[in-house]
Amino acid sequence: MWIETENSLHHSFRFVDFKTAFAFLTEVAAEAERLDHHPWLSNEYNVVEFRLRTHDAGNTVTKRDHRLAAAIDAVAARYVTQ
Repeated sequence: MWIETENSLHHSFRFVDFKTAFAFLTEVAAEAERLDHHPWLSNEYNVVEFRLRTHDAGNTVTKRDHRLAAAIDAVAARYVTQ
């Protein structure tokens, strides 16, 4: 579930291992390019964290962020997460 706080949408995903987390990130990168909206992200072993906000809208949450969040969720649905 995405949480809006500090002018950002936040979410973290946990995967079975690093390889799965990285494969997920590779697909997310393609979606981010397609949407021309690039997230802040962090990956530590099997945990991937995102922070979404629109820089050219004053670092606030916009429809672009919600669209990217939905795309990330769609990619995540193809993976088994804990």
